[in-house]
Amino acid sequence: MPHNSSWSSTGRRLAALIAFLVLAMPHAGFAEPPLEPSIVTFDPSTGTTIGKAGGEITTLVGRPKDTRLMVVYGYARLVGYDRDFAIQPDILKSVDVEDGRIFTLRLRDGHHWSDGAPFTSEDFRYWWEDVANNMALSPTGPPAKLIVDGELPEVTFPDPLTVRYSWSKPNPLFLPALAGATPQFIYMPAHYLKQFHQAYADEDQLAQAVAANKARDWAQLHGRRDNMYKQDNPDLPTLQPWMLTTAPPSTRFVFERNPHYHRVDEGGQQLPYLDRVIMEVVDSKLIPIKAGAGETDLQARGLFFKHYTFLKENQERSGLMTYLWQTARGAHLALYPNLNASDPVWRDVLRDVRFRRALSLAIDREEINQIMYFGLAMGGNNTVLPQSPLYKENYRFEWASFDPEQSSALLDDMGLNEWSSDGLRLLPDGRPVELIVETAGEETEETDLLELVAEAWLKQGVKIHVKPSQREVLRNRIFAGDTLMSIAYGLENGIPTADMSPWEFAPTSQFDQYQWPKWGQHWETKGAAGEAPDMAEAKELLSLFQNWQAATSADEREAIWVRMLEIYNAQVYSIGLASGVLQPVVAKTALRNVPNEGVYNWEPGAHFGIYRPDTFWLDE
Repeated sequence: MPHNSSWSSTGRRLAALIAFLVLAMPHAGFAEPPLEPSIVTFDPSTGTTIGKAGGEITTLVGRPKDTRLMVVYGYARLVGYDRDFAIQPDILKSVDVEDGRIFTLRLRDGHHWSDGAPFTSEDFRYWWEDVANNMALSPTGPPAKLIVDGELPEVTFPDPLTVRYSWSKPNPLFLPALAGATPQFIYMPAHYLKQFHQAYADEDQLAQAVAANKARDWAQLHGRRDNMYKQDNPDLPTLQPWMLTTAPPSTRFVFERNPHYHRVDEGGQQLPYLDRVIMEVVDSKLIPIKAGAGETDLQARGLFFKHYTFLKENQERSGLMTYLWQTARGAHLALYPNLNASDPVWRDVLRDVRFRRALSLAIDREEINQIMYFGLAMGGNNTVLPQSPLYKENYRFEWASFDPEQSSALLDDMGLNEWSSDGLRLLPDGRPVELIVETAGEETEETDLLELVAEAWLKQGVKIHVKPSQREVLRNRIFAGDTLMSIAYGLENGIPTADMSPWEFAPTSQFDQYQWPKWGQHWETKGAAGEAPDMAEAKELLSLFQNWQAATSADEREAIWVRMLEIYNAQVYSIGLASGVLQPVVAKTALRNVPNEGVYNWEPGAHFGIYRPDTFWLDE
């Protein structure tokens, strides 16, 4: 847990020396880091070294809105995960935490936004008072992760370099939210955004700006200018290592180095090393081909394990090194039976744990591993991975071995023991057991894998049909209860510690949890929409999650995690198909400090983020 990292006199002298060295550098892209910068050290044993400034790299994306990935990859956060997935101060100089409920954030003296304006507690005050608690800009109020049992935090600003958040109860979600791949921004550049805010702007000038931008009102205009995650406004100051200089729409976005960035290396050079990152928008299906031809300098997005052989064979021609990084999802792909299905007969069948267990036991995961992933993946449930300190072997393999006989016995036991002339089991209302498994259809990998599942399940008298659709259409069908089962990525964080939130194992999200969308919606909307869980085990998971939020000791949090993992796996709320599928990463041969081995994960990790792309440099 972050703590007060007060600087010694030696530390202050070192910071002052580094600041002097940076100011003395001739490189035109450098300006002024904070007086007390974040000093990045390198470890030769990991292959990282001090670099040199200059140059540019190109990366490929499939959509213009993927400019947001520069916030993900840049990974400048108030606090962030290090390579061991421990949270450390980053943009902040330090964080004091008292009783898990009082958080004192201390800023770095002399830190500036990318446009040179001071970064102070006023930027936090503006977001809290004038945005998060302004009904016109935030109709639903402050974010849910800042609310503890219905209680908003008390937020104070003792001085320009101090911000304090406090609750009467612990809030273990606060710091992880700040460290996320999609971070909770609790600050905004007040000096820039006040010109679009009714409380600060000249009335006539604001009206003219609203009209010129064809906005509905001042709030919509402010919303178009203030999204720090999307990074789609070149005029919006940033604290990230690179700042957008290209106004959308475009197919080529240029990000220039932030001259006021807060990190420096131990030799005194201000980061980032690279002057520019160029983001080219291409058809996502062409990304592997372009990578094989050397038309990118750093790429993982749009590449899949099936592309590895092609990329490796073209290394010499492309000038790119090809690496395989570990992935950290609970399952690479998993099946999600919809417990909120609108069909009452199917809903009862899907809610019977014997049916879910039977389907899981009927799958030959070793066959899937050999055919789809050359034996390099791992079978088992959609749960924590061996790299997690919470891992137990039974979590991964309970109800996930290949046992057709037990699968058949479970289906018989639940009453699905009558058969049609076509060799299918019959539902209680006489319909054959045929279900549609829906997929976003973005990759043939999903449909190829489902063919293997279909063969296995048909032997048990269960027939499936695969229905591809657009992702948004699929989600809407799941939310409405029209989808019986879907296939999607598994749990995002397969390597948690007890101090990380177990929200993925409880019905807390409509958007991310396809097995119980209406229960998740009920939680997210505080009961205003959706349905409350009406199954005992799901209720217990939600209660345990709430207990984890209120826990005050590491032992208590770990005990809650253990119980949640036991319930989740025993109930087979999702059916894992394969885990640990490796992720191809290609990097220009001259690009240094890119790990040969790494963990490629969204949360925690921010894909490249924890490996600090601001330290990548070109040795040319």
